[in-house]
Amino acid sequence: MNALASKTYATAGQEGRMMASALGDGLSPRNFDLLARYIYDYSGIKMPITKKTMLEGRLRRRLRFVGVDGLNQYCDYLFQHGGIESEAIHLIDVVTTNKTDFFREPTHFDHLSRKALPDLLAQGHRRLRVWSSACSIGAEPYTLAMVIEDFVQANGGPDYAILATDLSTDVLRVAKRGIFSTAMIEPVDRERRKRYVMEPRDPGRGEVRIHPKLRAKVGFARLNLMDASYGVGDPMQVIFCRNVLIYFDKKTQEKVLTRLCDRLVPGGYLYVGHSETITGFALPVRQVANTVFQKV
Repeated sequence: MNALASKTYATAGQEGRMMASALGDGLSPRNFDLLARYIYDYSGIKMPITKKTMLEGRLRRRLRFVGVDGLNQYCDYLFQHGGIESEAIHLIDVVTTNKTDFFREPTHFDHLSRKALPDLLAQGHRRLRVWSSACSIGAEPYTLAMVIEDFVQANGGPDYAILATDLSTDVLRVAKRGIFSTAMIEPVDRERRKRYVMEPRDPGRGEVRIHPKLRAKVGFARLNLMDASYGVGDPMQVIFCRNVLIYFDKKTQEKVLTRLCDRLVPGGYLYVGHSETITGFALPVRQVANTVFQKV
């Protein structure tokens, strides 16, 4: 954060603190606006007033760790006493939504296995780089690994590696372990479970672990889609960016999609969520299926 931005947040924080006593434990209007602006600037996530109660509830998790008694005191700590520098990652962790399932929006994985992977192999790609750009606790990248490994075993290649990134350090910590509840793994069919999921000796534990051969194919890293550039190495053949664009305004969506396309090889595939659209954006892609695009 630059000096001007720090001064702006600090000034607004002082005004928010003056209103705190009349509002009990709830965020003052100014402190809510201050937090919402910071969250947007940092992550691109919109925080409308309708989410005020949700934000208050989630931020209460941080009060004990920071050592303050109330939400407005928490804002005072952030913006008056320099706490934002060390607290920013934790603040974003508690406000991000991380809904995920194995084989969520399954038509994308069907398209990947039936259309995209055969096409990429025909294009001459002998090693694929696949990016799950909002991976949450790991269900999406591990689903990708299952689908791609099936294709590799059936076709004798190509080799592949999956990069899984997210803004939240908390979910990345969970994803790296590769341990999930048995209920969460239910969308995975029985044959894939036999190949790719390790059952515990004690069924009463109610959890399973992704097989090491798949975990070895997935690398996890923290990445903010609001960054000016994405340091992800060589261009990707496949990028999944699903159900995260809906949290951005149109201007931010276009910036993120443009950067994603910059990281995609010609002929590579971009998958977005079924509730998302790229209509109206000047992107170097053509639509090849519902919410599936190929770079031209």
